[in-house]
Amino acid sequence: MLSFLLPLLALLAPTNSGPVPRSRTFHFDYTATVPAAPAGTRAVELWLPVPHDDASQQVRRLRITTPVAYDIQTGEYGNRILHLRATGAALQGFRVEMSLDATRREHLSLTQAAGPRPVAEAPDPNLSRWLAPDNLVPLDPKIRLWATEVVTKAGAKTDLEKARAIYEHVVSTVSYDKTGQGWGRGDIYYACDARRGNCTDFHAVFIGYCRAVGIPARFSIGFPLPPERGAAEIKGYHCWAEFFTPETGWVPVDASEAAKNPARRNYFFGAHDENRLEFSRGRDLTLAPRQQAAALNYFIYPYAEADGQPLTGVTHSFRFQDEQ
Repeated sequence: MLSFLLPLLALLAPTNSGPVPRSRTFHFDYTATVPAAPAGTRAVELWLPVPHDDASQQVRRLRITTPVAYDIQTGEYGNRILHLRATGAALQGFRVEMSLDATRREHLSLTQAAGPRPVAEAPDPNLSRWLAPDNLVPLDPKIRLWATEVVTKAGAKTDLEKARAIYEHVVSTVSYDKTGQGWGRGDIYYACDARRGNCTDFHAVFIGYCRAVGIPARFSIGFPLPPERGAAEIKGYHCWAEFFTPETGWVPVDASEAAKNPARRNYFFGAHDENRLEFSRGRDLTLAPRQQAAALNYFIYPYAEADGQPLTGVTHSFRFQDEQ
C-alpha cells in the first residue's frame, strides 16, 4: 500500500462531509483582432472558444461585439465555439470582443480526511476517447513500458494508487521551465526527454501514462487568475487534467501548479482551485463548423483561416476583474 494514499483510502465509502468549496465571481474580457486578409482572399473564417457551464463554473451575461454576423455552436466534448465568416469590407480587418461574468467554484474530489467524495456527475459519453492516444501523446510500447515501470516501482495496485504514483512521478521529475525550444506543445516525448516545460507538457506525461495503464484521463484548458483579487491582464493560458475511476468519478489534478508550489502538492491531487476559467476540453480538435486545415492541438486562442488556409497575425488579449 502506498503510504501517501493511506489518508485518502481510509474511508472509501462516499461521504457528504468535507470542506465547503471556495468560489470566485468575476468579469472576463476576451478580444481577438483579425488583420487584413491577403489580396484576393474571398472569405476569412474565425473560431473562438466560449466557456461553458458545468459543475464547477457558471457563465452569465455573455456578450459578443463584432461587425460580422456570428453564431455559437457546440463541438466535440461539449465545447462551445463562436464562428463567423467575414467577406467584403471586413476582409480589411475586424475585431471581436467577448465579455462575460463567471463564477468558478473550487473542484474538490478527494480530501485527505474523508476519502473520495460522492460521485454526482453524469456518465461521460467520451470515456473511450480518454483512453485513446493524441497526436503528441502516443500510446506506443515505450510509453506503456515507462508508465508500467512507474506504477510497479510504487507498488500501486488500484487505479487510484496508480494515478497517484504517476502524479508523484511527474511532479518530482519535471521542472516548470519555459526556456529553450520545444516546450508548450504537450509533446510527451519532449517532456520525458527534457524533463521540463509548462502545464501542457506536465499534463501530457500525466495523461499519457494514465491512459497507458488503462486509466481514462482528459485535458482541459482555460485561463488562470492570480490568487489576489482585483483586475489585471492575463498573459496566457493554463491547462490541467482529470482522471477517472469507477469509485471516484472524475478526479482533478494540476501537476504543474504542484511543481510550482510544493506546499500544495497534496492539494492538487484531487482538487482544482477557483482561480481559473475553463474554455475547452480535449486535444486534436475538430471545430464546428469544421476547419479545413488540420485538427487543433488544443483550442484556447483565436483560430482563423483565409480561403481554407491558416491565417497568421490574429492577435488576442484577455482581462479579468473580480466582482466587488
